[in-house]
Amino acid sequence: MEAFAWAWDYAVPFLIVLTILVFVHEFGHYLVARLCGVRIEVFSIGFGPELFGWTDRVGTRWKVSAVPLGGYVKMFGERDTDEDEAALTPEEQAGAFHLKSLGRRAAVVVAGPAANFIFAAVVLMGLFATVGEPFTPPVVGAVQPGSAAALGGIEPGDRFVSIAGESVDRFEDVQLIVRDNAGVPLPITVERDGKDVDLSVTPGVREETDNFGATRRFGFLGITGGNREFARHDVFTAAGRAVLTTYNLTAMTVEAVGEIIAGTRSSKELGGPLRIAQISGEATQVGLVSTIWILIVLSINLGLINLFPIPVLDGGHLLFYAAEAIRGKPLGPKAQAIGFQIGLALVVGLMIFATWNDLTHFDMFE
Repeated sequence: MEAFAWAWDYAVPFLIVLTILVFVHEFGHYLVARLCGVRIEVFSIGFGPELFGWTDRVGTRWKVSAVPLGGYVKMFGERDTDEDEAALTPEEQAGAFHLKSLGRRAAVVVAGPAANFIFAAVVLMGLFATVGEPFTPPVVGAVQPGSAAALGGIEPGDRFVSIAGESVDRFEDVQLIVRDNAGVPLPITVERDGKDVDLSVTPGVREETDNFGATRRFGFLGITGGNREFARHDVFTAAGRAVLTTYNLTAMTVEAVGEIIAGTRSSKELGGPLRIAQISGEATQVGLVSTIWILIVLSINLGLINLFPIPVLDGGHLLFYAAEAIRGKPLGPKAQAIGFQIGLALVVGLMIFATWNDLTHFDMFE
C-alpha cells in the first residue's frame, strides 16, 4: 500500500513532468529537422513497444511507447554513412539526415537543448506576467549576535540601498556582492526609519578547501532576509526578466557542476530519477506555481546536460561535428563507435552513481 501511495504521489508527477520535457526537447529536434528538409520516420514518447500512435500525412509515425522514460526522433539516414548515397533515390537523398550540410546537422542537434531553454524562458515570462516574479526585498529579517553585520551596526528592519556603490534591489543582490568581498570593508547604505544611514561593514570569511587542497574564501554578514514577495511585470519586462533568470539558473547549474568536479562541493548533491521524482511529487503537492518552477529548472538542466561533450548526448554529436569541421571529413565509423561506447559507459555510470546517492542519502520511502 505504501509503494502504491509513493507511486501516486511521486512517480506519476515525475512521469508527467518528464514527458512534457522530453516532448519539448524532441520537438526541437523535429521542428528544425523538418525545416532543414530531413524526413522524420518516428517521433516517440517513451521506448519499447508502441502503445498507440498515428501516422501523419508526410509519413511520420507519432507514438507513445511502453517505457515512459525518455523519447526519441528517428530521422531517415541518421545512422547511415556516405557510402549509402548511391543506393538512395533522389527523393531519399533529399530527405537523408547524413547528407545534409554540416551546419544543418549541427542545427538539428542544437535544437533539442535550445528548445528546453526557450521553453523555460517562455514559461517564466508567462509566470512573471501573471503570478509575478518571486524576490526577497533587501530587508534584514534577523541579525546573528556577534556577526559581521552586528559589529558593523546593521539592525533588523534595515533596508539595503547600496553596497560599495552598487544599488541593491533584492536580498539576493546583497548575498552576491558580499560573497565576493570576504574580509573587505564595504561602505553600505541602509534605510532606517525613513532615513539613509551610512555604515562600514567588513564581511566575515568562510573558507572551503577542495579535494586538490585549494582554498576558496567566501564572505558573509550573518543576516537573514524577510518574507518573499512577488512583482508582476508587463509582457516586455517579463520577457527580459525571464531571459535573465534562465541565464542565471543555467550559470548557477554550470557553477555547481564545476564545483563538484573541482571537489569544493559534495558529489552527494547529484540526484538521480528517485530524487527528481520526490522533488516533482513534493512540488505538485505544494501547488501549481511550485510545479511550474520545478518544470522550468528541470528543463534548463535537461538542456544543459545534453550539451555536455559526451558521445550519445547532443553535445557529443556536436563534438564529432567539430572534429569533422577541422578534418574536412567525418570521423570514421570505428572511431565514432568507440566514442559512443565510451559515452554510453559514462552516462550509465553517472546514472548508477546518482541513483546510489538517492538510495543511500535520501529517505525516499519514510
